[in-house]
Amino acid sequence: MPYRYYYDTEFLEDGRTIDLISIGIVNEDGEAYYAVNAEVGASVEDGSLGKRIAASGWLMKNVVPHLPLYGDVKRYNGVPSNRWMPPPLDMKSTTVRPAWVIANEVREFLAEGGDDIELWADWGAYDHVALMQLYGPMIRRPEHIPMYTNDIQQAARMVGGLEHLPAQEGTAHNALEDALHVKHCYDVLAPYMDYGRAA
Repeated sequence: MPYRYYYDTEFLEDGRTIDLISIGIVNEDGEAYYAVNAEVGASVEDGSLGKRIAASGWLMKNVVPHLPLYGDVKRYNGVPSNRWMPPPLDMKSTTVRPAWVIANEVREFLAEGGDDIELWADWGAYDHVALMQLYGPMIRRPEHIPMYTNDIQQAARMVGGLEHLPAQEGTAHNALEDALHVKHCYDVLAPYMDYGRAA
């Protein structure tokens, strides 16, 4: 039986690229991994990830307040007065890491599940791309990481309807709390599926 991981990413997408902001993963035993891409707050150069995030009112309102920030977090619960500066990411936080470190840590965390693992996400198409791009082209992904992610929304439809899905109790758009919600959704859906462990 496959070992399951439930995950979520927060990302910046512009219709052409998907850039990782943060990632949260929970395994079926409840162990968790969470990291924030240091590029979010590391540069003020034109075109940097931080400045592109700052230009997105939606990300500044819904995602940035849940990142490890220094200064007045409430000021970033909406569009701040200076939209063109990167979010004030607390670079001393233990959750803030370079993307290459995140890639290595995610690879190792997922390897703990063995050679037969399943990935689960909610509305997971872009999450899967954000995960794969930690390793470059998909052909460079670590062999133990699947080439696809199972989707909670699809599973709910296949077992008879979205009414089975519980409301989220944690903070939406915090990658780790979203990953915990994906696990909760899976546990609720499992008894209705042909395989898996009952909740």
